[in-house]
Amino acid sequence: MSSRRVRESILRVIRSHPLLEKVARRAHGNYEMLRHSLAQHMPAVIRPRNYRITIAITARCNLRCMGCRYERDFMPGHVLSRDMVEDVLEDAGQVGFQVVRFYGGEPLLHSDLPHMVEACRQRGMKPYLTTNAVLLDRKIDELHVAGLRDITIGFYGVGESYEKYVQRSGVFQNVERGIATTREKFGDEMDMQLNWLLMRPTCTLESFRKAHEFARRYRLRMQIDLIHYSLPYFQEGPDRMLQFRPEDEPAIREVVDDLIRAKTENPGSINQTLEALRSIPDWLLKGADMRIPCTAYEMVWIGADGSVQLCYVTYELGNLNETRLKDILQSRKRSRSARDAFLLNCPNCHCGFSDRVMRHRQTCLKYRCLAGNDSGRTVDRITGTSCES
Repeated sequence: MSSRRVRESILRVIRSHPLLEKVARRAHGNYEMLRHSLAQHMPAVIRPRNYRITIAITARCNLRCMGCRYERDFMPGHVLSRDMVEDVLEDAGQVGFQVVRFYGGEPLLHSDLPHMVEACRQRGMKPYLTTNAVLLDRKIDELHVAGLRDITIGFYGVGESYEKYVQRSGVFQNVERGIATTREKFGDEMDMQLNWLLMRPTCTLESFRKAHEFARRYRLRMQIDLIHYSLPYFQEGPDRMLQFRPEDEPAIREVVDDLIRAKTENPGSINQTLEALRSIPDWLLKGADMRIPCTAYEMVWIGADGSVQLCYVTYELGNLNETRLKDILQSRKRSRSARDAFLLNCPNCHCGFSDRVMRHRQTCLKYRCLAGNDSGRTVDRITGTSCES
């Protein structure tokens, strides 16, 4: 039996026993925290891990989001061919990648997406789709047949506030219809997540509560995405209206308090941990000064022009128009980039901020201690260490 099949068999057993899964997750968290602690003194411990690959299959988009440069001046007109993507999936499967994210632009605009999803499944990898959901009701049947079971949806508000951000009138009803249709047809078999973008215009209790209620209505988990300052395809809007300023701190903390309340009342409703949620004000206000080791060594990003990078922001590794992915993955450049990413020799974005907080012991303990209790002390569940709140 191959190592992949052994791993999948073990995972199925673990996931079928909630207590065993909880113990396994905690053990894995302890291991990763220990490894990150060691790597701060011995960076060679960090090596590329073939876990997740993100493929921007097209730069085309049917929206014009205020914070996005796709379909404007970022890779304009570029689309990956079905053959190129299938070569990528073949190479990725052979070296043990587990998760494939189909991304854009708007990936539902690519006519070959169902074939890509099916090819991903055939190679033993888990596909998931990140979409704006405008076309979801038209495309979901074919995607479900192909084997898609996981969808994440970019979300910028409810109704008029959504349409103001995406600069397209009348589209929110299409988004809601796509989500409702998918849930009605496939129930909880389809795992759907709402990626709510926390930016200056949405940093209000009303905006979060409307988004949270929308998520509850359609049984969607929420992930809190933070407005970026370093993504190459990001822009900050007219007069930097999307980006936070020091005077926004009270509003940020008010919304984060409500996020924590919602997470505490219903732990499964929001993806990120309480520690990660408590860290949000610092990420938004300190930006690149948040020096927490990065986990980009676990991923590879492929652009719609065939470019291959370690992550969304930087570390160019090659181009699929010149070199097969399997050869790019074996390069020394990738190994160096993995260590440099961990050490933050880069613009230091806040991608994956939740994992970064939870793998860095000092940071995890810091935000865990912010919870406190009536006695003013709390206990680190991982180390048993108590701390002042």
